[in-house]
Amino acid sequence: MAHPLDSLIDQIVQQATRDGKMDDLPGAGKPLPHVDNPQDAVLARLMKEADATAPIVVLRRQILAAQDKLKTVTDEAEKRQQMLNISELQTKLALEMEAFRKYG
Repeated sequence: MAHPLDSLIDQIVQQATRDGKMDDLPGAGKPLPHVDNPQDAVLARLMKEADATAPIVVLRRQILAAQDKLKTVTDEAEKRQQMLNISELQTKLALEMEAFRKYG
């Protein structure tokens, strides 16, 4: 089944071609890059261009940094606080991973 906007998109592309707006585009005449998951290709491209990082990756980095810091802490109160921080980060990571599994 065709998408309801296919006709409109075709018209816009044809008009842009007639107006010369499609001339000299980057990558013109070259094959499209291969994508592992076409459904996520646009999102992946936007994240790369924005230099964005997935929350799961950020949380894992924070956990590793907190664990490294814990190894150097000698004060017991500070050690407990750092362990609490790691626990909270691990909980956030578990929630993010569960949401990713459910909703993609």
